[in-house]
Amino acid sequence: MTDRCHAPARDTAAAAHPLAPLTAAEIAAVREILQTDGTLRSSTRFCYVGLAEPAKDALDAADLPREARVLLLDVETGDAEDVLVSLTDAAVGTRTPIDPRTAGQVPVLPEEHELVRQIMAADEGWQHALRRRGIDDPHQVYLAALSAGRFASIPDGGRRLVRVLAHWRPEPSTMVWAHPVDGLLAYVDLIARTVLEIVDTGATPIPQESGDYDDPEVRGPLRTTLRPIEITQPDGPSFTVRDHELHWENWSLRIGYDMREGLVLHQIGFRDGDRLRPVLHRASVAEMIVPYADPGPIRFWQNYFDTGEYLLGRLANSLELGCDCLGEITYLDAIVSNGAGEPVTLANAICIHEEDAGVLWKHSDPASGSKQTRRQRRLVVSFFVTVGNYDYGFYWYLYLDGTIELAAKATGVVFTAHYDERVAPYASQVAPDLAAPYHQHLFNARLDMAVDGTTNAVDEVQAQRVPIGPENPFGNAFRRSTRRLATEAQAQRNAAPELGRSWQVINTERRNRLGEHPGYALIPQASPTLLADEASDIHGRATFATKHLWVTRYAPDERYPAGDLVNQSAPGAGLPEYTSADRDIDGADLVLWHTFGMTHFPRPEDWPVMPVDSCGFTLKPVGFFDHNPTLDVPPTPGPHCAT
Repeated sequence: MTDRCHAPARDTAAAAHPLAPLTAAEIAAVREILQTDGTLRSSTRFCYVGLAEPAKDALDAADLPREARVLLLDVETGDAEDVLVSLTDAAVGTRTPIDPRTAGQVPVLPEEHELVRQIMAADEGWQHALRRRGIDDPHQVYLAALSAGRFASIPDGGRRLVRVLAHWRPEPSTMVWAHPVDGLLAYVDLIARTVLEIVDTGATPIPQESGDYDDPEVRGPLRTTLRPIEITQPDGPSFTVRDHELHWENWSLRIGYDMREGLVLHQIGFRDGDRLRPVLHRASVAEMIVPYADPGPIRFWQNYFDTGEYLLGRLANSLELGCDCLGEITYLDAIVSNGAGEPVTLANAICIHEEDAGVLWKHSDPASGSKQTRRQRRLVVSFFVTVGNYDYGFYWYLYLDGTIELAAKATGVVFTAHYDERVAPYASQVAPDLAAPYHQHLFNARLDMAVDGTTNAVDEVQAQRVPIGPENPFGNAFRRSTRRLATEAQAQRNAAPELGRSWQVINTERRNRLGEHPGYALIPQASPTLLADEASDIHGRATFATKHLWVTRYAPDERYPAGDLVNQSAPGAGLPEYTSADRDIDGADLVLWHTFGMTHFPRPEDWPVMPVDSCGFTLKPVGFFDHNPTLDVPPTPGPHCAT
């Protein structure tokens, strides 16, 4: 095939740049330091290991210490702690105990899924419930051990819990989501290793139709009409990547990776003439929430914070040339930690390539006879994760004209239940007797802005009608309304698509040649925010998802919109807490938190596997450049695109 991939050499030495992700050698060193210090027991597990990033204003300092943050869990006692490890000094720094009653639990460990299977297989009550449904062998049931959430009406006593749903799996190759074992739910204490409660509302028929989309009887014969598409760059790609620093056309940035957030982009800047102008200091998808709509006793609690509870970065796919990425590809590995604190390499986790993106600009002038066309091109930096039944791709796009986009793409298999009259108002029937509950996918991008520097402000800009009157006698006038968002309370806003609302981040200390402040506009893709009732428990824990925009004054320890620990977290953490002081944000170092997503009413066409559905946003320069920055883009060479 014509596609080619380029894999930069593995980095085994200590990282040189203070924002470079932890290397395998560094993760191994973290474990050794903790072992030598006596911090670790045989029952200690590593729930998270990540770079403790230096504060923005400290990056220029000499001899910055290299530090790692570690979340530890004792799986025998349930004790957890937050530990700072100095790689520079090979020493353990602070050790902070975590109180699960106030702070929440550390993230779910992959090994806890296997633990749940062992606990459930030995539980007599669970086996009895399965026999009521005609299942004699508990190993013929696939168990989904899911984050339990937190509910004021259901005290958990600070226990480390999961809630467990079941799907019938008569054969190891069965696509289990087609066969929900409904009316059955278990609460499991992971530390006590016991089933606390089984909720059994009565056996319902298990849907029997296969959901195996690999089976020729389900999919039919493969079509033979698609001819190959070949993408070639005979001279190689136009970008370079060295030590996680990427350069493409006028763009430069650093590529980071975190086992919680996944892909992180640092220090994004655009070269304008002889000056590299900063746009963003740090950009990531810092959290997401997937709330479900079924209020019944089996699924009322389904609200997953996939980033904070399961650690998206740990779940990244190893991407395949020609399948996940097409063209002249450069891959980067990601290094994460397993539960033992050992480094794990996720090969080809990050994909970097260029794409043609249609017409950049075009004009056929009737006066001069000039006919000019230029092609748009974009750089793509992406990764894909699998979280249980769903798969998510995150695609950052950089364009020649200074535009930045993020697209979040959802695919995979919808979560299922038995379809009946009770669930019908809250679910779609996607196959005979098979329900897919309504739900939302709400993401929050943390955008640490640096538009021409760190003295920024945010203006809300929208269209404004002008009523018929002396100034507008024919009623055709409209104008632009601009309002400065001066405090954190004022900057909790929702999109208004009927008004074309956007939010412009400007540098208050600089002017362009027209005397205006240079800026970048956040253009939202308006969609419903969190639909759960304001009095609900999930509303209190996922308050970030109730607004499309929050703006905060930069603080290095304010990293996650739903709070630092979201597994069984208390309400009010994250953005409600960050903004409680209502700090001034007019002419300050600012962070934008943008909630975007999709509300999914599943279709029959989404079964048995869902075509990609996309959502996202755009950052577009407004007065940042003095004119179109792509006037110097040459015409496409060759006989088919002559000027």
